Amino acid sequence: MASYPRVASFKDAAAFRQRLKELGVELPVEEEILPAPESPLAQELVVRGKKIGNRWCIQPMEGWDGTPDGMPSELTLRRWRRFGESGGKLIWGGEAVAVRHDGRANPNQLVISPKTKGGLSRLRETLVEAHKERYGTADDLMVGVQLTHSGRFSRPNRHDRLEPRIAYHHPILDRKFGIDPGDDSAVMSDAEVEDLIEDFVAAAKIARDVGFDFVDIKHCHGYLLHEFLGAHTRPGPYGGDFEGRTRLLREVVTAVRQACPDLIIGVRLSAFDLVPFRPDPEESHSGKLGRGIPEDYKDYLPYRYQFGIDPDDPTSYDLTETKKLLVLMKELGVDMVNVTAASPYYNPHLQRPALFPPSDGYQPPEDPLVGVARQANVVRELKAHVPGLPMVGSGLSYLQEFLPRVGQGLVREGWMDFVGMGRMTLAYPHLPGDTLSGRGMQRKLLCRTFSDCTTAPRNGMVSGCYPLDEFYKLRPEREKLAEIKKAL
Repeated sequence: MASYPRVASFKDAAAFRQRLKELGVELPVEEEILPAPESPLAQELVVRGKKIGNRWCIQPMEGWDGTPDGMPSELTLRRWRRFGESGGKLIWGGEAVAVRHDGRANPNQLVISPKTKGGLSRLRETLVEAHKERYGTADDLMVGVQLTHSGRFSRPNRHDRLEPRIAYHHPILDRKFGIDPGDDSAVMSDAEVEDLIEDFVAAAKIARDVGFDFVDIKHCHGYLLHEFLGAHTRPGPYGGDFEGRTRLLREVVTAVRQACPDLIIGVRLSAFDLVPFRPDPEESHSGKLGRGIPEDYKDYLPYRYQFGIDPDDPTSYDLTETKKLLVLMKELGVDMVNVTAASPYYNPHLQRPALFPPSDGYQPPEDPLVGVARQANVVRELKAHVPGLPMVGSGLSYLQEFLPRVGQGLVREGWMDFVGMGRMTLAYPHLPGDTLSGRGMQRKLLCRTFSDCTTAPRNGMVSGCYPLDEFYKLRPEREKLAEIKKAL
């Protein structure tokens, strides 16, 4: 199998640029990390009258560590406290919170409801107070909550039991996740969709009452609302043509805006998808994972599944409808968009480039830097098409030492408005504050994309950075994780 040079092996910006040139990809790499106020990442941005103090965005990072009734635990509070300490001024939802029980991705996912309102209030207050203690003020901090229904990937009652709610049957994903293509009981009816809209509105009201600045109407990673965008084969008002497939988004956003006129609305969007991938069986043996290859799709052409995908070649993306959707979002009054891609469940190398795969993944089929550049260039193209809509970029943690230098270039050159920091936040939450203050980076804390934060929950354990966070190093799950990784 192919091996790729580690980011840590590039000793300076010139060596890193040379590797990008060898790969034939483009990313702006600045020569040095600049402190505030010189850094482009220190610039303020105002969204609907609310000032955001810098261009670092903390992405939603779930811990699979809430209580069975959907309340935050002490582990959840610790994570959000570290988000507040990070120095990032845009906190994109903290983590995905289910708008109802059957939409939980796991039995420990947070739920937003009247019963959990107090817990969510405490969670937000913990983050804000941590930020105030470290930086003196939270007046320029924007904190949101991500609202979701996990759809096809719902496991509300047991980690080992999928209880899917789907928009349509997908021949490859049905087979991959054990859904009977002849059984429509998992397919949401139009009446159930209408009930779901009410659930999102009720959740948005609670978020407003608790004090969150914005809600994210989550449309990414193969979860339910994202799946509706690709529901080409679904009959009725919520499928078929572009108007039908975007009806759910339109109705949710419109209803939330009417119910909560002062609440900022964001959407985290998978801008494109590709056909699901699997480990190459010729390279997979003795429990070891092969490189990722596309599932066989030749019997499904033209490919009428998923969103932002070329129907004639589903190994390629097509942003035509994505651009149309962003124009629609702007018309609807969506205030900002967090751009991501694909799904961690069926093509993680696209969604979160990494050198080391999670236990249910595959070895990377390309240098992960290609995946980073792909996502960044997609945001660049979309922002050029809808220039007045603030956008966050994703998939950047793999840049490691070069994250601040590339981030500076991405913002300076207008590729994106905010640099999203995902799994890096679990390993090294203080990176934004350290770099903007001029203290520099602590290289020993940089996320090296070992994927333990994914492998753990895939195996029924809480998520965290087991290799680098001293707190998680001491947890009993670490030994079990080591055994799982050894087998891979």
